[in-house]
Amino acid sequence: MIQKELISDLKIKWDRMQEAMRQQDVDGCLLTIDVNLYYTTGRVFNGYFYLPATGEPYFFVKRPNGLSGDRVFYIRKPEQLPELFRENRLAMPEKLLLEADELSYTDYMRLQTVFQAKETGNATTLMRQLRQVKTPWEISQFRYSAVKHAETYAYVKGCYRPGITDLEFQSAIEQVMRRNGSMGIFRTYGANMDIYMGSVLAGENAETPSPFDFALGGGGMNLSCPIGANGTLLKEGTTVMVDMAGNYTAYITDMTRVFSIGRLTDLAYHAHQTSLKIQREIEKIARPGTICSELYHLAIEIVEKEGLTSYFMGTKQQAKFIGHGIGIQINELPVLAPRSKKVLEPNMVFALEPKFVIPGVGAVGIENSFLVTDTGLEKLTHFEEDIIDLKG
Repeated sequence: MIQKELISDLKIKWDRMQEAMRQQDVDGCLLTIDVNLYYTTGRVFNGYFYLPATGEPYFFVKRPNGLSGDRVFYIRKPEQLPELFRENRLAMPEKLLLEADELSYTDYMRLQTVFQAKETGNATTLMRQLRQVKTPWEISQFRYSAVKHAETYAYVKGCYRPGITDLEFQSAIEQVMRRNGSMGIFRTYGANMDIYMGSVLAGENAETPSPFDFALGGGGMNLSCPIGANGTLLKEGTTVMVDMAGNYTAYITDMTRVFSIGRLTDLAYHAHQTSLKIQREIEKIARPGTICSELYHLAIEIVEKEGLTSYFMGTKQQAKFIGHGIGIQINELPVLAPRSKKVLEPNMVFALEPKFVIPGVGAVGIENSFLVTDTGLEKLTHFEEDIIDLKG
């Protein structure tokens, strides 16, 4: 069932899970959410992954047919699990972790009934904490996505035609992405976070607040999905912020670049250069042991000194973070926010995105993906960082 090249990577993850489970005095962890199944098995399937606090993992599969390997069992329903545990001399857990933040109430209660554990805990919290620190194989996947991400952005300028809208522009970029190997959808954590392949914000639409917890909003095509491009015409003197997903593997790089239609205001260029300054200053100080809130407050200090507070991370609605972890989901831990006590650790990967919105012009700023190394930060995403004139 498991691809040979992933076995060593998966064993690292299983060992980390079991160490954390023993520290919490947990007997077993049952996972069924796609993201966690991929993380622990190297593929998505319909069923369950069970890892005891000590010993080997078990794979209980409903679909697809044809999977095989050690400790792979086909089931129709979770009620079959206790009998399979008995047949394989696997102790039923007294304290069991379930994905409490992601399962439906019905599924959670059903699994509680099936296992009759004395205590159940939240596997979602455990998995999100563990997924912060990446394995060598995961880092290699980021590196591949970053290269493909930059290759795609090199075609963005060629997607522009005078008189087009943001939707037409984004559609052309999406076509390039798919030809270049993009998976299409990308995964997010949390409810009400639907977005398709990324965001293109043109002109005044960048000021439109959204109910979704992204850095910037946009009105979207209609009120059923109020985020991103909304049909705004790409016109002289305005910007187009391209924040399209780097999902060329299951591990997503995050990169934003800004394009202009002709010359912008001096304020827009000043704000953009301030974003680059924030990035440079954070690169200087961030290393293992740095508290994430310190990076946020450093950015705020620079913004205030430059007199740009009212434009930072939005105007009508300002996001209260400047970066976030990335991985199988686009919004993993840690979060670079004002009250975050999380400390950077080696092999964390996060996106840094100090951005501004200039009324009448649009969004400016930068976003790159960074790997935390033993000595500092390594930038993974490389592409021209100044504002690129689509007419030039």
